[in-house]
Amino acid sequence: DVVANVYIPDIKAIASFYPDWFKYGKGLAGINMMSYGDFPEIANDYSDKSIQIPRGAILNGNLNEVFDVDTRDPEQVQEFVDHSWYKYPEADKGLHPWDGITDQHYELPPGSDGTETKFNWLAPDGKYSWIKSPRWRGHMMEVGPLARMVIGIAKNVPHYKEPALELLKELNLPLEAAFSTLGRHAARALECEWMTHKLAQYIDDLTANIKAGDETAANMEFWEPKTWPKECRGVGPCEAPRGALAHYCVIKNGRLENWQAVVPTTWNASPRSSEGQKGTYELSLIGTPLADPKRPLEIIRTIHSFDPCLACATHLYSPEGEELTSVQVC
Repeated sequence: DVVANVYIPDIKAIASFYPDWFKYGKGLAGINMMSYGDFPEIANDYSDKSIQIPRGAILNGNLNEVFDVDTRDPEQVQEFVDHSWYKYPEADKGLHPWDGITDQHYELPPGSDGTETKFNWLAPDGKYSWIKSPRWRGHMMEVGPLARMVIGIAKNVPHYKEPALELLKELNLPLEAAFSTLGRHAARALECEWMTHKLAQYIDDLTANIKAGDETAANMEFWEPKTWPKECRGVGPCEAPRGALAHYCVIKNGRLENWQAVVPTTWNASPRSSEGQKGTYELSLIGTPLADPKRPLEIIRTIHSFDPCLACATHLYSPEGEELTSVQVC
C-alpha cells in the first residue's frame, strides 16, 4: 500500500515538477548496462525461463541484442587499477576476481595541488580513487534498477516492460527519457512495486511448503568440506537493490586462499580507464547545470539516484585531510 499509494505517486509528482531531470544524469544508461539476473522460481535453475530478474548485458545502446553474462568467465569480468590506489604486477592488465589482488598503493597523482593529506585539487591523470575499475569485456557498465528495467524491456519481460512503458506513456515521454536521473528513480520505484507483490507470493509459497513437510532451504550437495577438491573456486552472483553483486572465493586445502567482492557501487563509481572510458558516475555528471557552483546540489541529486554505498567503495576525503573515523578490525 505504501509503495502503490505513496512512493509511485511521489515519483509522478516530482516528475511533473522537475521535468528537466529527465534530461540530466544519463551516464551509461541506455548505452552499456548489465544485470546478473536473480530470483529463480525453479530451484537451482538460472535459465531465462526461471529467473524473474533478467540477466544480460547491453553494449553501445543496441537494445536489439542482449549478451549473456557469465561471472566465471575470465574474459568477461575483470578489474583494473589504472586510476585506483592499488598496484598489480602488470599495471595495465586487468584481473578476474579469482586472481584479484588488493595491494594498496596510495600516491598523489601528478598535477595535483597540495600534499598527500591535504589537497585543493586532485588531478585525474594518475591514480585518484580507492575504487577499482571493473569492466565487462573491456566495457564500463551501469548496473542497478534502471539497467534491469532496460534489459527487461529488451528481453520482453512483462513485469519490467509493461509498467515502464505505461508510466512513460502517462508522462508523455519517450523511452530515452528513462536514461536520466529521474528515470533511475522511476525504475527503482516500479521495481519496488513489483517486488512487494513477489515478497507476499514467496512468503505464501514458503508457508505452503513447510506445511506440506518440505523444509529444504538450500542445495546441500557440496556443503560438507570433505567433499571439496584440494583447490576449488566459487562465485555467488546476485542482483542486490543497487545492482550486480558478486563474491568470488578461491579455496585451497579447505581454507580460503582469496576472497574478492565486486559490488554495484564499484561498477557505477568506477574511475576512468587508461583508454579514457569514464565510469557511469563521472559520465552522468557531465553537462549538468549548476544553479550555484558553491552549493552543487545538482551533483548530489544525480549521484543519489544510484543509491551509492560508499562503505563498500571509499571515495572521499575531508577538505582538511583530517581523519574522520577509525575502525579497528580484530
